[in-house]
Amino acid sequence: MQYVFLLMAVALEVCGTMLLPVSQNFTRPVPTLTLIGCYAASFYCLTFALNTLPIAIVYATWSGLGIFLITLLGYFVFEQALNWRAIAGLLLIVAGVVLVNSFAPQKQWVAQSPADPGPRALRISTCWGPA
Repeated sequence: MQYVFLLMAVALEVCGTMLLPVSQNFTRPVPTLTLIGCYAASFYCLTFALNTLPIAIVYATWSGLGIFLITLLGYFVFEQALNWRAIAGLLLIVAGVVLVNSFAPQKQWVAQSPADPGPRALRISTCWGPA
């Protein structure tokens, strides 16, 4: 479920960023308010993804996929040029996001002991087992 929230955060961030040129330096109220709402909702979704994923993984995925999608949409929507170096860089970003998420540790919140319902401890487990 955390990846659903992360993908929603990416989509909302991309929508907000695509509205930046449409807002014409924040002079058009509807696009400006919409992009502010998209960014706020994106950060809200990120908080849910951070419940079980480490912040480094969440931010790397959010920013990497955001850059990839914004570049593609800029090419198709705003007819911005892409050279072979930009395309190679985008492919490397996607490969990096896949690699980072393949080995992403999962956060688990557990009580200190069954007798002690006090503060919870953070246990991070990796794909190789508990850390």
